[in-house]
Amino acid sequence: MKRNVFVSAAASVVLLVGGPVATAAAASADTARTAPAAAARADVTAEQAVAAALKDYPGVVESLDRDGNVWHVDVITKDGKGHAELQVDAATGKVTRGNVDTSENAAEHQDLLAAKVTAEQAAKAAVAAHPGTAWTVEWDSDDNGGKAAYWHVEVRGTDGKTWDGSVDATTGKVTTQSGTDGNSDTNSDTNSDSDSG
Repeated sequence: MKRNVFVSAAASVVLLVGGPVATAAAASADTARTAPAAAARADVTAEQAVAAALKDYPGVVESLDRDGNVWHVDVITKDGKGHAELQVDAATGKVTRGNVDTSENAAEHQDLLAAKVTAEQAAKAAVAAHPGTAWTVEWDSDDNGGKAAYWHVEVRGTDGKTWDGSVDATTGKVTTQSGTDGNSDTNSDTNSDSDSG
């Protein structure tokens, strides 16, 4: 009994003498206990944003782009006639529908719907080739100078640099795009149109 009284009295002296320091230490201990729960909740990844968007509006992702705390995801229905612009909250994964159109020209989306490599697979391939976080994935089938359609992927590296690349929509092969703001491995696309004549 005397031991418990002594320990309680010693703790009281520490709190009185330590005052704010002891209180701050106790608060830090409480924060440390709750921090793992907050740290466990990471931002929604590109893959998770795609999954959430497709759950809300089934189809094929045409583009995915992170803007601040929101993922913008465009989805085309599998028949090519529907198109939805969705926003996925990057903190919670909550999906909000923007514009939905059910009168699309299915022929315009034929290449996308036939692609063997999806937006999610293109993001994974790009990140495997250039470690970082997929930030943008866009279908590109227009004005390719006779080239096959591909996915344009932007990856933000852990070093803060941005890498722009292409992922072949049939093979999944990753190549660096020319004319980017960062250091480009090749510049082969600039002269490809000058041979006609």
